[in-house]
Order: sequence, then C-alpha cells, then structure tokens
Amino acid sequence: MSPIRQNVRPALSRAARFATFAVLAVALLGASGCRWFHKKDMYAAEGDQRPLEFPPAFDQAAADRAAAPTGPVTRSSLAGDPVVRASSFAVAGDRAAVFAKVGEALANVQGAKVANRAQLLGAYDIDYAGETFLVRITDLDGGRSQVAAVDPRGQPATGAGATKLVAALKTALGGQ
Repeated sequence: MSPIRQNVRPALSRAARFATFAVLAVALLGASGCRWFHKKDMYAAEGDQRPLEFPPAFDQAAADRAAAPTGPVTRSSLAGDPVVRASSFAVAGDRAAVFAKVGEALANVQGAKVANRAQLLGAYDIDYAGETFLVRITDLDGGRSQVAAVDPRGQPATGAGATKLVAALKTALGGQ
C-alpha cells in the first residue's frame, strides 16, 4: 500500500469514533435530565421567586366585562334617544336628491358656512354658531333619507348650534 492510503483509513475510523461518541453523549445528556432539555415551571418555585400573578378578583372582573352582552347599535335602537331625535330627521327622497335639497337649504340658513361637501359620502362639513360638525345624509328604506348632524367621532352632535341647524333644515325640507 502507498503511504497516502495508510493514513486515510485510521483518519476515517477516528472521525467515525468521534461522531459516535458525540451522538451518544448528547443522547445520554438528554435522557439523564439535563436542565437544558427540560422546561422549568416558574410557578412551582418559592413565593418570592415566582413571576407576578394577578389576584383572582382582577381576572374575574375582566371575565365579567368580556362576557357582558353589548349588542350591536342600530338606528332602531337609537331612535328612542331624545339626543338622536333632536339631531336627525327623515325626509322623503333618495340620497342624491336630498343632498341637493340640503345644500340649497344650508345656503339659506343665516350664519351657516359649508366648509366642505362630499356628495359621494353624502356629507357637508359645517361651521355654525361656533361649532364644527357634519350634516350627513343616508338612505333609509322606503324611498326615504335620513339627515343627521354628527360630531367628528360619528356620534350624534349634541351642541346647541347643531340642534338649531337640524331644526332649521327639518323645517325647510319638511322632515318628519
């Protein structure tokens, strides 16, 4: 045999022995309970070394709030609210026709300034009596539309200026 071949055979057997030893060592450590391979239960430790826990009273209160039925808010559920009734009314006609009528009526209201209008959204941005709000027109069933004053959050506008403007629009358009 050549001198090169004689050195290759022992090198391969040394590498095979090392690989076998390494695999056995990892398997032995894993099976013996080495803490690297097992999760630690943090809540089983002594009281001062455990992570913080919320008392059951906090958890129960959160569960009660989450389970409380809130239900959806619909126009019919808000219809009885006097604030909603004061800041909105229904009028006959589709949204596009009512939008045009509202624009004409707003032009006749003394002190009402239309800052912006969006026909596709059915909304007028209004400055009136020191208040800023939207007059929004939406379709209702039965060929009617709703004209409502809403604040920037989308809630019914409750200010004196908004209520006064809605009353003027209701009179001008013959709303219900």
